[in-house]
Amino acid sequence: MDDITPDLLLRAYASGIFPMAPDAGSTELSWYLPEERGIMPLNGMHVPKKLMRLVMSGKMTVTADRAFDAVMLACAEPAPGRETTWISGRIRALYGTLHRQGNAHSIEVWDGEKLVGGLYGVSLHGAFFGESMFSRERDASKVALVHLVAGLRKGRFTLLDTQYTTPHLTGLGGIGIPAADYQSLLHQALTVCAVWPDDFSLQALRESIASLRVPAGYAPAGDPP
Repeated sequence: MDDITPDLLLRAYASGIFPMAPDAGSTELSWYLPEERGIMPLNGMHVPKKLMRLVMSGKMTVTADRAFDAVMLACAEPAPGRETTWISGRIRALYGTLHRQGNAHSIEVWDGEKLVGGLYGVSLHGAFFGESMFSRERDASKVALVHLVAGLRKGRFTLLDTQYTTPHLTGLGGIGIPAADYQSLLHQALTVCAVWPDDFSLQALRESIASLRVPAGYAPAGDPP
């Protein structure tokens, strides 16, 4: 993959393919096309009451594209149960270029001036391809995800790709679908003229956030380590 470029990377995403490195120090990349694809239905996210109270309290400030490189580095940090990462220096360089081109974005969660959580991914027409998220405080990545879903809904996106399913995501409404169904959703999303919102603050997204589902008695576990 010595000839991989940001343009090739975008064409791969448009085909449903994404790259990963075997470890942080590797220069090698491999393409992945899961038989079951994880997605977060934009009209089916489950937000537990406790999480919604945290989001609406404004205790944590949420921004977008303010600290893309810092979010990528934080996502690559070792954590209990995740001592290695697929986010290599080469991955960071490629996605950094996509960010500067306007095709990759980050959501940052702040406690004062401290970066405590966030996520990043790739935006292409009506699809957002989530790559990774992190938390340094409980539920911080979930706050980022709630704001992301609200922002994507406001911008008229139709697909939020999470690549795989995890307990962290399924607890919020994420599902796994067959690859053929994913390709159909992706094809449709690539025909949509969506707009990445320029403001992911609570004030800007309050109406969209309030419209998310809050199932009665629904209380999944907190953030993974």
